Amino acid sequence: MKTQRTRPNNLGPMGWVWAGSYKLERYLYTLHRITGLGILLFLLFHLIVTTFFRIQGEAVWNSAMRFLSNPLFKTGEYLVAVAFIFHMLNGFRLILQELGFLMTKPVPPIYPFSDSLRRKRRWTMAMIGIIIVLCLVFFYDFIVGGW
Repeated sequence: MKTQRTRPNNLGPMGWVWAGSYKLERYLYTLHRITGLGILLFLLFHLIVTTFFRIQGEAVWNSAMRFLSNPLFKTGEYLVAVAFIFHMLNGFRLILQELGFLMTKPVPPIYPFSDSLRRKRRWTMAMIGIIIVLCLVFFYDFIVGGW
């Protein structure tokens, strides 16, 4: 039985942030992982805070809500909304891609090669454009004071 040697991970956690000469999709993958973890942490924080302070009584609940309504937490709410928008739309793009809806017909490997990243680039740029527009809408609502 032949054993396969693995390449040592010299980058460590920095391999998540700096991926070398990878393309845009690699960075979208990394950001997808980070936003997923951020949304999970927010969900846990939200459930713990609302459950813990609600059972303490109305006075404790009102003082906690006054504390959580400061600008730092409001900015955090905006960042959670942006992370949710990105994670949702990027996940939708990945689902469509995995199901084959964003793929084109196979082409024979004739030089110059046409890789699948260039064929899917339009959908990736469209998804990034929609994310930017939605983030600007949420930012406008955040500045005006809709939250």
